[in-house]
Amino acid sequence: MSDWRVDEFGAALTAMSDHTRVAYLSDLGGFAQWCERLDVGPDAVDRSTIRRYLAFLTTREFARRTIARKTASLRRYFRWSVAQGHLAADPTAGVSVPAGDGRLPRVLDARELNGLLDASSVRADDEPEWRRRRDDAVLEVLYGSGLRVSELCSLRSSALELDRGAATVWGKGAKERRVPLSRPAVEALRAWLPFRSDVIAVDGDGELGDVLFGNERGKPITPRDVRRIVDRRSPVPTHPHALRHSFATHLLDGGADLRAVQELLGHSDVATTQRYTHVSRERLSAAYRQAHPRA
Repeated sequence: MSDWRVDEFGAALTAMSDHTRVAYLSDLGGFAQWCERLDVGPDAVDRSTIRRYLAFLTTREFARRTIARKTASLRRYFRWSVAQGHLAADPTAGVSVPAGDGRLPRVLDARELNGLLDASSVRADDEPEWRRRRDDAVLEVLYGSGLRVSELCSLRSSALELDRGAATVWGKGAKERRVPLSRPAVEALRAWLPFRSDVIAVDGDGELGDVLFGNERGKPITPRDVRRIVDRRSPVPTHPHALRHSFATHLLDGGADLRAVQELLGHSDVATTQRYTHVSRERLSAAYRQAHPRA
């Protein structure tokens, strides 16, 4: 697939997270393979080709949200190709993107949240103390500060200001922001830090790395490790991102300003944050229907 310049395109995606970049390159790779089966190179792709591919994805029963993301990936690729002078025109121009399925983010109720954060009932007697302390801190920070999993995994110990109840994180697009730490998160971090040097491997110079959380192999914690923590601790099937959704929705339920929540979440566009207002309205409507005698 050298004609597609996939590596060059990937190197140009510097303003997005590793997870998003991998998804874009995977989407482009799938499209390139489909085109090669039709003996169509990148310079032969036109609007009709794009539409045929979207129809192909639909027949393969891909979710509308997934097709929308794949379309966005192709838009980004062909715009880059035109800007670099590799192509004369963008074949995705004028192609409508299928709407996503509009699913609202799942929010944990009080029982689920308490069971996740206070998991004494599911802890094994032989669980290592360091792992219990780490898991407590990971979950409290995810919910208490509304971090993305990728932000938590890249968090550094030097970024903590425990006396001030704050931390500095790096979000999407390498954007830095300062977030508050809840009191339970600060307490959990203070309990974890004494174990950190016993868990995280030292580097070649014998100095401890600055990474905050480590795994059983002495390496920096990964999104997969975080998923295992949630699976181990949650009383019901839960995705780690549900803690971020819950953080935002609970703030809005409590009367927090939308712009403040946008800043806390690190959203560049307030429209992204506004979906949580729909969640809050849904929750209020449900409470009204269940509680009011004439609802």
